Amino acid sequence: MFEGKCLIVEGRSDKLRIAPILNEEVTILCTNGTIGIHQLEELLDPYEQYELFTFFDADASGEKLRALMDRHYPEAEHLRTMPTYKEVETTPRRVLAAILLRAHFSIHKEYIL
Repeated sequence: MFEGKCLIVEGRSDKLRIAPILNEEVTILCTNGTIGIHQLEELLDPYEQYELFTFFDADASGEKLRALMDRHYPEAEHLRTMPTYKEVETTPRRVLAAILLRAHFSIHKEYIL
């Protein structure tokens, strides 16, 4: 059984964009760009009993992070913004809410389309 949900994003701007949408307790961690496996393990070690989700940008850096997560945390579910928006932080909140809702996150009603 999981202790909670952990959402991994690239940067602080992504975290600040997503946090107000959520209507449940979710740990949001920032990789602060592309990181190596050792830094990733240190970041995620305290959350090994959590359900892991990633929400990275639709660019080369995001793809690198998804690949790293796939190799070392294959149980993580990847959420994706549309290539039109490219970055999580530039994706409209209602679009982010729809993506999070499909992944079974609880969302504040004002963000539901």
